[in-house]
Amino acid sequence: MNWQYKTFGQLTTQELYDILQLRSEIFVVEQNCVYQDIDGLDQQSLHLFGYQEGVIVAYVRILPPGLAYPSVAIGRVVVKMTARENGLGFSLMEYAHKTIEEKFPEEKSISIMAQSYLLNWYGKLGYEAQGAEFMEDGIPHHKMVRETFKRVIR
Repeated sequence: MNWQYKTFGQLTTQELYDILQLRSEIFVVEQNCVYQDIDGLDQQSLHLFGYQEGVIVAYVRILPPGLAYPSVAIGRVVVKMTARENGLGFSLMEYAHKTIEEKFPEEKSISIMAQSYLLNWYGKLGYEAQGAEFMEDGIPHHKMVRETFKRVIR
């Protein structure tokens, strides 16, 4: 797996296209959810992605503190359907956590907005649900928080 991260301005046109295509493939088509993916937050975010055989198969964006939550946040976590079931999601999140530790060393926690069916999966990564379940774009979600010093438990 070839992992890398870039700011919005560093992304090539092809990388941006591939990222948006992957997000649309999963969040719009696979999950049958019509929503506005391009939300104005990409320009201020870090974009982490992994290639397999020249194709982006995993992606996440890191939102700096104050953009979505008071703390640093992770969003748009996505793994291509054909690349699932081999721990790639855990590897993606481990890479995101390491990147946050490097780029935002003062941060004490990481916030996410997780689809409710993934609570246990994110729990294995050290995230804890906060507050009540809520609907976002017709899908049940929970806010979850992870203290930055926690490590992955598999």
